Amino acid sequence: MYFPPLFSALRQSFAAGYNMSALRGDISAGITIGIIAIPLAMALAIAVGAAPQHGLYTTLVAGSLIALTGGSRFNVSGPTAAFVVILLPITQNFGLGGLLLCTLMAGVILIAMGILRAGALLQYIPYPVVLGFTAGIGVVIATLQIPDVLGLGELATANNYVERIQGIVAGLPGIRPGDTLVGALTLGTLIIWPRFFPKIPGHLVALILGSLAGFVLLRTGVDVAVLGDRFSYQVDGVSHPGIPPFLPDFVLPWNLPGPDGQPLVLSFELFRQLLAPAFAIAMLGAIESLLCAVIADGMAGTRHDPNGELLGQGLGNLVAPLFGGITATAAIARSAANVRAGAFSPIAAIIHAGVVLLAILVLAPIFSHLPMAALAAMLLVVAWNMSEPKHVWHTLRIAPRNDVLVLLTCLILTVLFDMVLAVGVGLLLAAGLFIKSMSDWTDTASIDRKQFSELQDLPDSVALYAISGPLFFAAAEKALSTLRRFTPGLQLVIIDMRAVPMLDMTALAALVSVVGDYHKQGIGIIFMGASPRVRRKMRRVGIHVEKNMLANVQSPGQARERALGWLRARGVFPVTEQGEQLPPGETGATEHTPPQSQDEQESQQQ
Repeated sequence: MYFPPLFSALRQSFAAGYNMSALRGDISAGITIGIIAIPLAMALAIAVGAAPQHGLYTTLVAGSLIALTGGSRFNVSGPTAAFVVILLPITQNFGLGGLLLCTLMAGVILIAMGILRAGALLQYIPYPVVLGFTAGIGVVIATLQIPDVLGLGELATANNYVERIQGIVAGLPGIRPGDTLVGALTLGTLIIWPRFFPKIPGHLVALILGSLAGFVLLRTGVDVAVLGDRFSYQVDGVSHPGIPPFLPDFVLPWNLPGPDGQPLVLSFELFRQLLAPAFAIAMLGAIESLLCAVIADGMAGTRHDPNGELLGQGLGNLVAPLFGGITATAAIARSAANVRAGAFSPIAAIIHAGVVLLAILVLAPIFSHLPMAALAAMLLVVAWNMSEPKHVWHTLRIAPRNDVLVLLTCLILTVLFDMVLAVGVGLLLAAGLFIKSMSDWTDTASIDRKQFSELQDLPDSVALYAISGPLFFAAAEKALSTLRRFTPGLQLVIIDMRAVPMLDMTALAALVSVVGDYHKQGIGIIFMGASPRVRRKMRRVGIHVEKNMLANVQSPGQARERALGWLRARGVFPVTEQGEQLPPGETGATEHTPPQSQDEQESQQQ
């Protein structure tokens, strides 16, 4: 059994020549992305319905373990926005315990994918599907942040996107000026700052300015919702606001609260209900991680191990829930920042996890004063970047009509329903449209024998057809129906199959039927130019060489010799070896036996 190598990215880095310069680059990059990751990890944990410390635990445990064991030198893993639309319903329906158990199950699936060499998965996902569901996820995430940005508080749980919009509209009279001001300041800083100071992380500056604005407003008596108002932790029965300033404990996910606040009860039914979302998490995690690795390789000129990366992602998601971590995958923005900051190896991502560890131990009391509007504004920018509106609009203008249909279908279904349905329908739609376009390329047509100098002097009782394109289930019957048109006096049909790359079982069954119909009419068939693979498939279903009735030849010259021999043998149209018809009662030249075709030679060898 194949088992992808562990630590492949780390070993590749040391093989490339790790030195002090590389270490300095890793330290600089690790600190930079660590600063970026801290507020994002908390904001994304809140977005999926978990306490903010669970996002930090994810970065700490999964981020370091995936970097250590994975197959990409530059991927930086942790909570990402793409999972919000999948994880939030899990938290609402199964509680924190269900969310972590589902993440653990997804980790097992990812490990299995790595072992089964599913690293080539990305190339089988059509680009319009990926662009459509990521844009849809961006729309959903942005919508989820509006209540916090406007200070509307926690709205009633919505079952779908329409209800969520209705709840926001109904709550608009309750907008709080303080939260709106902090959100607008944070959002403006995130947009403007990178244009003038790209080397200094805009997230850090925006969060600091938003927090200072919130502090000033609170001092002046203006209400601003902060993280400590919504989240707290207990020590020795005493409740404290914010997040705990200590490392997470080892805990089994099913011992954590379910939807009713009580520990989960393990059962087959629980695993059955979580299997579908776990599979969705694994698939999305694989797609995003491999896409991220491809982008990082393009920036750095390296090459990742896709199966090793899947294995690392699986291990990270298997272990992180045991320490309170939620779902993790490679983050494209953080990985790109990692490369730009001078990273050389996965050690940069491990250092970034160390920065998060330091923040938990030292800065946890400060985090309780972070304005919720500032964190929500950060996710608005993440959602905008993720949805790539300019890229979507450009694709809609230049892409073929079928791809536009797939993109819009995935986007709309992701927003109105969920990503799993969107991807499933998108893949089926893309596959169906592709099959339709391929079937349109497949055709059978009667051709003028003058196209072949060797065949142009054959009598009218010989028909010539050409099949072009793949013969598969969607195209076979339509393409082969032309061959069923029998003309009076037809004795022989030559079928040019040089442009047929493959046949599936549906096409073979249809071809067997056509051959049977021709035999009933006493019409001979010569297949010309079929590839060895096509000939083998034809023989397996019973389309064998038959004297004066069926043959396989490779060239027009061989087809001519075969046709002349058959016509003379039947005595219906006496002809000379040059193809000239003779007067009735006369015979041709001496009996001539055509050379054996390649198919006949192969049959005799077998």
